[in-house]
This record gives sequence, C-alpha cells and structure tokens, in this order.
Amino acid sequence: MDLRVPRLLKRPRRAAAALGAAVLLAATGTWTATASDTPRPHRTDRVLTMADGTRVDTSYFTSEGAGRRPAVLLAHGFGGSKDDLRAQAEDLAGHGYAVLTWSARGFGHSTGKIGLNDPAHEVTDVSRLIDWLARRPEVRLDKPGDPRVGIAGGSYGGAISLLAAGHDPRVDAIAPAVTYWDLSDALFPNGVFKRLWTGVFFNSGGGCGQFEPALCAMYQRVAQSGVPDADARALLQRRSPSAVADRIKVPTLLFQGQTDSLFTLAQSDAAERAIRANGAPVKVDWIAGGHDGGDLETGRVQGRVRDWFDHYLKGTSAGTGPAFRITRTGGIDSTDGSTRSRGATAGAYPGLRSDPRTIPLTGREQRVANPAGASPPAVSALPGLGGGGLAQLSALGTGVSLDFPGQYAKFDAAPQRTALRVTGSPTARVHVKSTSADAVLFAKLYDVGPGGSQVLPGQLVTPLRITGAKAGKDVTVTLPPVDHEVQQGHRLRLVLATTDLAYASPTAPATYTVSLKGPLSVPTAPAVTTAATPLPSWVWWLPLAGAAAALALLLTARRRTSAPAPDPELAEVPLVITDLSKRYAKSSARYAVRDLSFRVDKGQVLGLLGPNGAGKTTTLRMLMGLIRPDGGEIRVFGHAIRPGAPVLSRVGAFVEGAGFLPHLTGRENLALYWRATGRPPEDAHLAEALEIAGLGDALARAVRTYSQGMRQRLAIAQAMLGLPDLLILDEPTNGLDPPQIREMREVLIRYAAAGRTVIVSSHLLAEVEQSCTHLVVMDRGRLVQAGPVGEIVGSGDTLLVGTGTPVAEPVVEKVAALDGVASAVRTEDGLLIRLEPGNTAGGLVVDLVRLEVPVLSVGPHRRLEDAFLTLIGGSA
Repeated sequence: MDLRVPRLLKRPRRAAAALGAAVLLAATGTWTATASDTPRPHRTDRVLTMADGTRVDTSYFTSEGAGRRPAVLLAHGFGGSKDDLRAQAEDLAGHGYAVLTWSARGFGHSTGKIGLNDPAHEVTDVSRLIDWLARRPEVRLDKPGDPRVGIAGGSYGGAISLLAAGHDPRVDAIAPAVTYWDLSDALFPNGVFKRLWTGVFFNSGGGCGQFEPALCAMYQRVAQSGVPDADARALLQRRSPSAVADRIKVPTLLFQGQTDSLFTLAQSDAAERAIRANGAPVKVDWIAGGHDGGDLETGRVQGRVRDWFDHYLKGTSAGTGPAFRITRTGGIDSTDGSTRSRGATAGAYPGLRSDPRTIPLTGREQRVANPAGASPPAVSALPGLGGGGLAQLSALGTGVSLDFPGQYAKFDAAPQRTALRVTGSPTARVHVKSTSADAVLFAKLYDVGPGGSQVLPGQLVTPLRITGAKAGKDVTVTLPPVDHEVQQGHRLRLVLATTDLAYASPTAPATYTVSLKGPLSVPTAPAVTTAATPLPSWVWWLPLAGAAAALALLLTARRRTSAPAPDPELAEVPLVITDLSKRYAKSSARYAVRDLSFRVDKGQVLGLLGPNGAGKTTTLRMLMGLIRPDGGEIRVFGHAIRPGAPVLSRVGAFVEGAGFLPHLTGRENLALYWRATGRPPEDAHLAEALEIAGLGDALARAVRTYSQGMRQRLAIAQAMLGLPDLLILDEPTNGLDPPQIREMREVLIRYAAAGRTVIVSSHLLAEVEQSCTHLVVMDRGRLVQAGPVGEIVGSGDTLLVGTGTPVAEPVVEKVAALDGVASAVRTEDGLLIRLEPGNTAGGLVVDLVRLEVPVLSVGPHRRLEDAFLTLIGGSA
C-alpha cells in the first residue's frame, strides 16, 4: 500500500483509515484458503447505545450451523471504521466464530469524541459489547454473562485489545498487531516530541476538535512548546496498556513491525516482558512492514492469528507457532523484482539485549552545533515514506539518510572480519556537555560499506533529552531495536546529530561537546536461526496442490467466486473429467484439449498417453487448478476443481521437472519443502519418502553433486510427501537406469494397492504396460481410447501383419483406404492395422494379397507400443 507523505497530509482522515485497515490485515487477515463455495456469513447491523448516550455502530457476522461457538471482536485502525473489517469478519465467521465489529467513538457512524482508548469510554464500550455477546444464543459461554471471546486488531485496535484484556477478565485471548504499550513513550520518547507523527495522528482523527477536550488541549500545548510536560505524559500513560500491565493475564500473540518509526519494536518488547511476568502465554512475531509501509505479510499473519484463536478459544490442537519469529529481508529476486524474505525463529523470545558483543569505537571529542530554529534538520524516517520507501531501501543496502556537516558527531568501529547479525538494541556510553541547560541529540547506528556508503537500518533514530548537560553528563545511549546483518568488510558508525525532521528540537542555538565513554554493545541473539532462502516459484510449481491452491488464491486476492456444490455420489472417486476443453488463444480454432471425458477409480495406476501436443500437460495443469478450462468440468473426490479448492490438498504432483536448492542436502531439501507447506512435521511421512528415494548415504550430500537420475528420484519422493490420495507423475522415469525403473514400477504398484490412485504420463510404453492398470490415450486434444490395459493391448481389432521387407508408403496408404480398415501404420517388420468393428482378418488378407503386399504372417498384436501407434494413426 502506497502511504506517501503528501497523500497523508492532503486527506489525513482517509489516509489514516487506509493505514489502519492495512495494519489490521496483518492482525486478522483478508485472504482465506477456505472453500470458495462456502456460503457468505450472515451480517446484522445494529447501533448500540452506551451508558452515557454515545451510539456505537456495530456489525455482527455468523455462519450457518448449530451449536454455540467462540466469539471474536475485531477492532479497526486509527481513522478507520467497522467497514474496513468486513472481509476479515466474514473469513473468521466462515471458520466457525461469531464475529462482532464496531466503529470506535468518533469514527464511522459512531458518535462521541475520540478518547485515544480512554478506559472510561472506549474500553468500557468494549465491555458493553462483550455483555451483548453474552446474550447471543450462538455464542459459547464459560459461565452466565461470560462469553468465550478473543480480540484482534491493528494499531489503535491492537491497543484496545490489550486494554480490554487488562480491564475485563472475560477476555480469553488477544492478538494485537503493530501497536503501542506506552503511548507516552511512543509519542514522547525520552522526553522528545515526535512532532510529525503526532501531527499526523491528530489530523487523521479529523482535527483537534474531534478529540476529547483534554487531549486537544494537551496536543496544542505540546505542539506549541515543542516539549512534552509531565501532565501530557501522564494523560497518555493513563490511556496505555502499560497502565494495567499487571492485569493482562491472557494468551497474547504480539505482532510488531520492523519498518515502524511510530511504534517501534521496543513497544512489543515491553509488552512481552510484562505479560510473561504475569504467567500468561505470550509469543512475539516481528513482521517486515509497519506504520511506515512495507510488507505486512497478510496471508502468513492471518493464518497464525487463526491458529492462535483455534487453540485458545476452540481448544483445538492447532499449533501456535514459535515463541519468536522474525522476517528477514534483503536483496531483490531477479525473476520478479520482489524483495526476498526469510523467516527466523527461536524457542524463546530473546528480548533486545541477548548475547551482546563488545565492539570498540574510535573518535576524538567533537563539538557540534544545534542551529537556530533547528534548521536545516537531518532526515531519517518520515511518516508514510519512512518504511514504504526509505526503510525498505535501507534493508536492500541503499543509504538515504541525510546529516549536515557540523551538526553531528561520529564514532567508528573497525571493519568487520566476519558478518555480524545485530538483533535488538545496541547501546553505547557517551559524555555530553552543552552551552545550554539541556541538550537534545538523535542517535543513529549506521552500516558503512567499504566505499563509504551509509545505510541506516530501518531509518530509525533514538532521540535523547539530556537534562543538566551544561555541567557535562555521562549518558547511556540505547539505540533503536533492529534486525540487521553487517557484512564482512563493513563497519558500524555511531552518529549523534543535533536535529531531525521528524522531531521537535530546541530552536535556540547551542553547542554540544560529545566524547566516547565506552565501547558499543551489540546484541546478537544467536538462538534465532534463519531458515534457508525460500525456493523460487518455479521450484515449488506443482509438487503439492495445497501450495498451488494457496498461491492461486493469493493471486486472486479478495475476489470471491462460486463453485458447484460437491457431488456426494463421487466422494470416493479420485477423478472424473467431463467434456473438458481448453484453447490458449481465444481467437484460435485449435484446441489444446477438446471434449475430453474419462474417470479414474481408487486403486488404479492410470497411464496418460499421447504424442507431443496431444494435450496431456494442459490436462494436468487444469487438474491441478493452475489454469482454467474454457469448458467442461474436473471433479476430484466429488469437488469441482478451481484455484483455491481445498480438495487439492489431497493431491500430490511432479510435473515438468522440479528444482532444489543445490547447496542443501537431499534430506534438507525435502524437510524445507514440507515446512513451506505449513503442515505439521508428523504429517510428512518423511521416512517413507526417503525409502522411496532410495538414495542411501547420498541424502546427506549436497544436491549439486547428484546425477539427473538421483534428482529425479528425490523429486518423486517430494511429490509423495504426505502420502496424497491422488498422485500425479509426469515422466517419472526420466534419468533412471533399468534397475531404478523397475524399482519405481514396484513403488507405484504398491502405492496404488494401499487404496490410493496414481496417474502417470510417460513415453516409455513398455514400462507403462507393466506398471499401469488402466490407460487413457489422447491425440490432438481428444480422447482416443480409455480402459484397462489388457483390453486395449489385447484388442482383437488390431492386427500385426508381418511382411519381412518394408512396405512402400503408397501401398500403406492404399491399405489404410480399404473398406473396413480404420488405420494402417508401417513398422520395421510389416504393418499394424486396426480394423473397423465387424471386419475380419480373413477379408483383410484377401485385400492385402490383391494389393501385392508380401504377407508372411497375420496375428493379433500383444504390445502397447503397437496398440498406441494404431490408435493415434502414426501421428507420434
């Protein structure tokens, strides 16, 4: 989402609403992998009147089904309304929850003044909404008046979930995202006024007059003076979750953004420590995006929030993910220009000071100027532009910060001999002396390349107000928490600047003297391990239908489509294709597949045969839901196939090759692939897959050392992970030697004998004849013949005529034109002739003699190759 500064300032309320909605997507999700034919949940709109007469606009979502279910309250972002939450609410309602959304006071169609989550107003409103849920017949109760309820929200809505959990003991689980723990600390960090963000905040609410009078007066006072006073800090602290820190004792899933100069990672860190101290389960997830923009990871976060509520509200065995997860970004994918990302996890939240490493700094004592009017100001983060532009560029190694000569002091470390991962808040000790009573400095930690280019991780700075600086004072500088890799040969640089555009600095000119008092302490969090780089899309292409379905659903985003209802009579039938047709160019008269129909039953090993261009691969792509047919229908276990169909999770496939990370071992590639599907490790049946691969000790070797045949066997084992009910293999024996082909044949036969179904597309007809039970023969997009192998191979209407010498092509054409002959194909030893129904070999021999064909023998064929050539008329 593009949240650039001009757009925010021109239409602040609308822009902030979009921001709130975008942030909430990360907390509750918009996209869903549920079946697209699920009926839309029922929605009821009501206006509820609070005790003080304020009218709160609500929407209530429920799905069909008997019995009581847990409830979820969805809270919107600042400047938004309940309308931003409709898609998320429908998704959760379809997943078995009663969902209530509402517009907070001063937003949407709700009345009242904005109180910034005032406990006396907005928090009390949430308790009244919980009262209302307790009276609903659909909602599960823990006891009379106490519904089973969770709350999710982003930014403003995330804070209300924390506050409600602290004020109302009926709240059972929460999932706040990119929000604050202490609003005073967020807007007045270390006593410095965060001018730009606070201004955007108040303008986004519709102007100061839309807020409670005490808040409006506070903002005007601080904006004029540039210095937050004690009353202003206390006012915001009373509206912060930190005010009820000792009372939040429910399972809490905290998401916080790395590209967020409004609510930094330190906010979720403080929340985690407080809630964990209360004995409640709490997990932390640092996402790539935040209030400054970037990737909010909607699809992944949505799934984790749903699992969280499933576990703690429904009581299911759904996994809740690692105690700590972080998304690490860096570099550009050359295939599509997107930013590369990887997940890193740890079994425990490391905090912001884990395993510090001491790094010496050098630099003399330096005198720097605070200019009159604090102008020109240095530039770091900007609301709306900081993360979507500047911070994202910094993650990719591009320096965009601006410091003015004479207005900053710098201290350098030596170049790194090895790469260094900074995870948390670095600290340093400095001595500051000022010509004024107080000093304000902005601390930054740069990554400096060998050529001198600077990168400011996350575009984040730490403001410092140093009181009593005229006499000189030692100060511990706690730099912003980041996750950043300093490459070998790069060095760290501590900068203390006198101005910053995003903050209010003293307008009176002053001179500061800054010197070092100790080394830099850098947290490294070695327990946080990074997953291998995700495979590009061409690697994952078809191997598992569930992954393909998820990808197709992401590509279609919020678009909802209807699908035919499942056919209960076909619930146990693996595959039924009816009148299937596909043209790649709509204007073309040529069909890749046309009017194709066949059925595959349990326990069959079906061979899909046809010459190049017959339409086999197109058929398989439509079967996997990757391309849409122009006509006809495909049903797998009774369900119509379309992108996102849940039934595709029962299908495994290896089509048109597979790719692996060459530097990983065979075993690691299989394990990595399975983790990417998001399914539990115990469902992988990894031991069976490894046995199928038959690679022995080679599984411990890097895949780059594998032969083509070894890669092929590993790819087939990958397709069999999870033991899918329907397995599709395209040319599975390519690169295998004869013993390996025989072994693969036995694997397929055993796999189907266990009650599953296999479809094999192959050109090795002799092998298909031995391993398959049934055949489908295609030519030019159409079905030629389908049935058991024995019937097709042993069909009496196909004769092999031995001639001893090759038959001239003109003679072959004359034979094919005979009455009662369907086709004639020349072979090395004679002719393969397929008769029309009712014709006999005796009549054929007479005609052959008349055409002077030197007949030596006539008999029924017994080879699939012969039958195949006959069926397709030699077009192969």
